[in-house]
Amino acid sequence: MPHPIVIRDVELFFLPVQTRMPLKFGTQVLTEVKCCRVRVVVEDQAGRTATGWGETPLSVAWVWPSDLSWVAREERLIAFCRTIADKLANCELSGHPLQIGYRFQQECLQKLHDSETGANQGKEAMPHLAALVCLSAFDIAIYDAYGNAMEQPVFQALGTNHLSDDLSSYLEPAVDSQISFTGKHLSDYLTPQRSPLPVWHLVGGFDPICEDELTGDEPDDEYPVLLRDWIRRDGLKCLKIKLRGDDADWDYQRLVAIGQLAIRENADWLTTDFNCTVTDPEYVNEILDRLVTEHPRIYGMILYVEQPFPYDLETNQIDVHSVSARKPLFMDESAHDWRLVRLGRSLGWTGVALKTCKTLTGALLSLCWAKAHGMTLMVQDLTNPMLAQIPHVLLAAHAGTIMGVESNGMQFYPDASLPEQAIHPGIYQRRNGVLDLTTLGPTGFGYRVDEVDRELP
Repeated sequence: MPHPIVIRDVELFFLPVQTRMPLKFGTQVLTEVKCCRVRVVVEDQAGRTATGWGETPLSVAWVWPSDLSWVAREERLIAFCRTIADKLANCELSGHPLQIGYRFQQECLQKLHDSETGANQGKEAMPHLAALVCLSAFDIAIYDAYGNAMEQPVFQALGTNHLSDDLSSYLEPAVDSQISFTGKHLSDYLTPQRSPLPVWHLVGGFDPICEDELTGDEPDDEYPVLLRDWIRRDGLKCLKIKLRGDDADWDYQRLVAIGQLAIRENADWLTTDFNCTVTDPEYVNEILDRLVTEHPRIYGMILYVEQPFPYDLETNQIDVHSVSARKPLFMDESAHDWRLVRLGRSLGWTGVALKTCKTLTGALLSLCWAKAHGMTLMVQDLTNPMLAQIPHVLLAAHAGTIMGVESNGMQFYPDASLPEQAIHPGIYQRRNGVLDLTTLGPTGFGYRVDEVDRELP
């Protein structure tokens, strides 16, 4: 029996975080971020209220690559969060979180985005990806509130006893398939929670690999600096390598150096992230073909290739079948929703990297569409600290990914999450190459917020 909720109150907090080492996204460099934390209060039909929390880093470098100043972009993201808060607090949308999240995106988000563009007429338009990231903290908080209201974990509150709509209300199959979403539900595509989860370490473009790359400016703290020391301390088996995408020789040598180190340190898997800077599939193909000839073991360790091509898939409809014939090819920044996943599949993409920061609603629907069409899944990080880490790893635990989850907040701002780590050490520390989710509470996302010793601004 469905149990609809309505939003009664929305509260916003912005938590600044500094990186201990810079993180390079394509041509952009992240040294600081503000996390948008949202508290919502919902009410059910019986008049009972429940509180939920959501959080997302407003990662300017990732959501809005631009020559516009960092401050200008971040200020507009923060202002847009406030606009969403006002709208959600007064929109009277009701239902299951999936219904609320879907309707808000379909009916409200684009109008708010258009208004933001109009208010900044003559200035650079904020990307749709940035609008989704701003919305995601609210979307996550509504799911948490619903789970708390139902006294169930969020991923157990996605079945037919809570959501009567089948997926045909939200999704359309590819025209070349015999697939139907009639009679199919979210719970049909989710897997039982997995814990522990294999965890991926991000090797950033600025991260030193060996001693001769050290500059003397590295942080002098208790955390590792060299990749070798990270692997040994955390028992890592999976390494995600950030590449440039515009310097093939650098990218190739970087892959070889990290691959050789991974072999020496008994890591098993690699993935390559070209950060959306490639425009010709032959750039990727030539690197992979050279690698399979000169370093076949390293080539074999590459589990998949992530998003080499530009963000805007509709504008840049590049045929990528030649790349995915060599390695599984995963959409990330391009996969804003299932419609773009459908377009990507037609162009040759074979997998989807889900992110909670593009809304949990969007991630769940993309997950279902992709699985129904035989595409492989991964859950990628946005360097999630504090509360943002928990829905992220829970999505991976229920998605049935190709290999665990990426988690790098403990690399780039580990101290930011110390209050949460005290309650959930296995979620904020990687040990023996895995994350341990067994400390989560029994309802919502299991944050156990009341036990976390954190003062909010």
